[in-house]
Amino acid sequence: MVSQALRLGKGPLGAYIEWMTPENPTFPDPDEGLRDRLADTVAANATFDGWTRTAIAHAAQGLGLPAGEAERLFPGGPLGIVEYVSSRADQRTVADMEAAGVAGMKVRDRIRTAVRIRLEKHAGERDAARRALSLLALPLNAPLGLKLLYRTVDAMWYAAGDTSVDFNFYTKRATLAGVYSATLLYWLNDRTEGGQGTWDFLDRRLDDVMRIEKIKSQVRAWPGARTRAGAARR
Repeated sequence: MVSQALRLGKGPLGAYIEWMTPENPTFPDPDEGLRDRLADTVAANATFDGWTRTAIAHAAQGLGLPAGEAERLFPGGPLGIVEYVSSRADQRTVADMEAAGVAGMKVRDRIRTAVRIRLEKHAGERDAARRALSLLALPLNAPLGLKLLYRTVDAMWYAAGDTSVDFNFYTKRATLAGVYSATLLYWLNDRTEGGQGTWDFLDRRLDDVMRIEKIKSQVRAWPGARTRAGAARR
């Protein structure tokens, strides 16, 4: 588990490299370069061909791969490639967050930086990302979509320095999942210069979260709330 690796003293990047999916191979993976090339080719053409087995076959043919090689590299087919691309983007986001020095930022700025890095550098082309989301939104694929979303926000929080082990562990990830999902959907349709509309939208969502957290802190500080909490513990 990633959390176990991190708490054993490994840095976020090392932990997420070991957590690579979809088949979670033992590193070093001799096929990593070939997987990357095939996944990148499918992703580059997904705007036109979608995430389909036909698209994989065309990509494999373009790369000159022998028959059956694409199936060996990605036995999960299109969903396997989507999962691979998403997990690789998580890994790269963690590395870029470390390179950006997020450890020295305020928590709000760490999360803002994480979401911006993920969308600006590792979300791929908008139309390809939109088609991937449409594929994951299908009823049979929804569990994978939720799993990938969780992995993304979990990676962001660990790279941001989160070490919580109590209920905050789950509330932080649920909150970021809402912020990231909403910002991703906005980004897909944003045509403002430099994506400024997306970053303004992200700032508003983070402001909303901070406002809610402030209200929760104030409620917990009320004398009546402390009395009820103490009574509940007895």
